[in-house]
Amino acid sequence: MASDPAKQATEAPAADGRRTIALVDDDRNILTTLSIALQAEGFATRVYSDGEAALKALSENPPDLAVFDIKMPRMDGMELLRRLRDHSDLPVIFLTSKDEEQDEAAGLALGADDYITKPFSLRLLLARIRAILRRAGPAQPGTGEQPAEGDAATIERGRLTMDPARHRVTWAGKPVSLTVTEFLILEALASRPGVIKSRNQLMDAAYPDDVFVDDRTVDSHIKRLRRKFRAADSEFGAIETLYGAGYSFSDG
Repeated sequence: MASDPAKQATEAPAADGRRTIALVDDDRNILTTLSIALQAEGFATRVYSDGEAALKALSENPPDLAVFDIKMPRMDGMELLRRLRDHSDLPVIFLTSKDEEQDEAAGLALGADDYITKPFSLRLLLARIRAILRRAGPAQPGTGEQPAEGDAATIERGRLTMDPARHRVTWAGKPVSLTVTEFLILEALASRPGVIKSRNQLMDAAYPDDVFVDDRTVDSHIKRLRRKFRAADSEFGAIETLYGAGYSFSDG
């Protein structure tokens, strides 16, 4: 009888220094597909089909990053993250079939690092995983990844403060929770105040590894960025639009 790739993934050790990704989803097809894809990219994987089993394993033997589905029986992804955050800062990406802002807001408030809606691109998920791992800490030997130079440098622009190493953002001292994609777009704008960045330039900053996304995706991220900052400051207007050209950041 053929072996089960998902079962093999659960048992795969990472003694060779590979980064380990835990996958938690009640859909075994997704578990198997993601596990095979991640192993092909040089990661070790562990898979869990429900939140209760995952909580014990992730607490006792933490991976480098975890990917949680939100809708699961017994214990959903939100509750799993809530319990995990009692004692762990493990980087977490949420996968969900829901495209509702309250789910994203709730997940980020609990401490999720990013949020990807199904159906999703494997290349996009890989890009998000690599971006979060770069910010979570130095690469392990043998992974082929190197920490980006200057990641620890804090960016201060007027009332904006960005800490890339810790993925923290504040506006006038108030914390603002951003996804990795939103953070990278804002970082590209704030790094050069007043300079207009086209949608293509912002896509290049936010979606490495030649991941294809529609240019209107950037517009959606800009809208969410503005909405989040306006929750902290109703007068926020630092992200400016030059119609037909792109966006810029004003630190005045």
